[in-house]
Amino acid sequence: MVGNNHRPLFPDPERALDRLKYEVAEDLALDDAIKERVWGNMTTREVGKIGGQMVKCLVKKAEKGSLNG
Repeated sequence: MVGNNHRPLFPDPERALDRLKYEVAEDLALDDAIKERVWGNMTTREVGKIGGQMVKCLVKKAEKGSLNG
């Protein structure tokens, strides 16, 4: 039996996703909306744009084989 190494692939995935989320929001010019209204008061459309772009970015990185950075 092969030994299991239960170390996560990425040491802090939540932090990495938060960084990506703010990076994408800035690219979409929604960073001011986040500052003014915080995440809970943003529209579904605004949050959906951010999430959609995050997915596109992650897919591109995965295709390149560069999810680490």
